This record gives sequence, C-alpha cells and structure tokens, in this order.
Amino acid sequence: MRHFAEYKFLRLKPIANFIVDFYCAELRLAIEIDGDSHAESVEYDAGRTGVLNALGISVARYTNDEVMTNLEGVYDDLLRRILLISR
Repeated sequence: MRHFAEYKFLRLKPIANFIVDFYCAELRLAIEIDGDSHAESVEYDAGRTGVLNALGISVARYTNDEVMTNLEGVYDDLLRRILLISR
C-alpha cells in the first residue's frame, strides 16, 4: 500500500524502538498486520501500542486472517478511522 484514500503510507517504518507495518505521517496513523505469532504476544503488542499512542500515533491492528478473508471489511474500517482522524 503506497496510497490509500489520498494519503501516503510508508511500509516498514521505524518509530521509537519499533518497526510498524505501515505509517502515514500526515494522519499519525500506524497500521499493524498481526500474524499468528501475535496471539502469544498480546501484552507486548499492548505495550507497543501504548508507546505509539504516547507519541501521538493512532494504531489500527488487523490480523492476517482479516486481510486474507475480509479485505473489503479491513478497507472499510481503515477508511472510517481515517475519516475520524482527519476531521
């Protein structure tokens, strides 16, 4: 994803001590696509989200399964989030 809803997203963007899957600087929005291994790291992911939120960055998380089986739903949710942030 390079552009979505007219916003530019960078892939694998380093922020703090993390690398987020996608990041839009204009929206201050990180998108994380979580694989099966993330089921075992719920606390780590919550801490990571907390650090990013403290930096003023919103985090949208989707599972690999959601992306593979419901991409339209992921896009709809992401567009809703973008509209809320950009107001």
